[in-house]
Amino acid sequence: MNPLEVLVTGLQWQNAWAWLLLPLPLVMGLLPPYRVTRDAIRIPFFERLLSAADEQRRRGARILSPRRSQQFLATLLWLALVTAAAKPQWLGEAIEQQKAGRDLMVAVDLSGSMEAQDFSNDRGERVDRLSAVKDVLHRLVAERTGDRLGLIVFGSGAFLQSPFTEDHDTWQVLLDETRIRMAGPSTVLGDAVGLSIKLFRQADTENRVLLLLTDGNDTGSIVPPIDAARVAATESIRIYPIAIGDPEAIGEEAIDRLTLERMALVTGGRSFVAFNRTELDSIFALLADLEPTIFDSVAFRPRADLHWAPLALFALIYIALRILSGLMGLRKVPSVTQVHRR
Repeated sequence: MNPLEVLVTGLQWQNAWAWLLLPLPLVMGLLPPYRVTRDAIRIPFFERLLSAADEQRRRGARILSPRRSQQFLATLLWLALVTAAAKPQWLGEAIEQQKAGRDLMVAVDLSGSMEAQDFSNDRGERVDRLSAVKDVLHRLVAERTGDRLGLIVFGSGAFLQSPFTEDHDTWQVLLDETRIRMAGPSTVLGDAVGLSIKLFRQADTENRVLLLLTDGNDTGSIVPPIDAARVAATESIRIYPIAIGDPEAIGEEAIDRLTLERMALVTGGRSFVAFNRTELDSIFALLADLEPTIFDSVAFRPRADLHWAPLALFALIYIALRILSGLMGLRKVPSVTQVHRR
């Protein structure tokens, strides 16, 4: 690319309309001269002066014309002002950045039944269900570099633990700070889905996924889980419910697999059941295939304002003229029409 092409593609005028002011001095030149009257001294021998000079009586007038150097400097100063008003900007080379392409909300059940130690960790030690979920989620986060993550915890109520963020390290810290029963002993699935819908509405990402981990059934949500799932479907939110724990449990700890399956079906997701750590690992591996990492590319060109350059030129010329005029003892010659009456 030659220098001219670089100049054309790199220079931009934010206020291009200001160039319409450029011919304004020419328009002003079409106006009648500005007239200035001055006092005169009456002398008794004025007629004899006219006769001696062979002149006729007439009104005295003189049009003062600027020198060419003055015209050149005035034009240069006006051009500098108009150029600054047009606000030139230099566009740098295009920069492409990648940002998160999906909003992934993780809703974790913190009800009392999560205390059951029927899972094992990587070392084969028996741990409670929440600890097993945390271990697997940490591995999931390491593979979701292209997603913005959010975290909801729910029990007797649903609460936001982390808004959507690309700071996965902070998200994991907030996950580690969760404790069983910190949101109450019960399980409100519908309210957790409702809170996630509210947060998704505030986001601008089109790819929306809710990962719902629970070991019980709904115990009194304001909005029933199925109804909440229908609303989520209208917001293009896919729900992946994961039931964890003992399939033979009864009462509030019983897993309502039918409701979870219907929630997934309504939103275009898929439901899973994990009775041990191995199954939980397999489910998260399958989720990586169902919801592959997405990146959105954003390209932009950095802008640098250049209006200071013509302003600096204007200031330098003006200051130089003032200094030169002072040194030479000259006063500024006006470029207007003056009429002297005698």
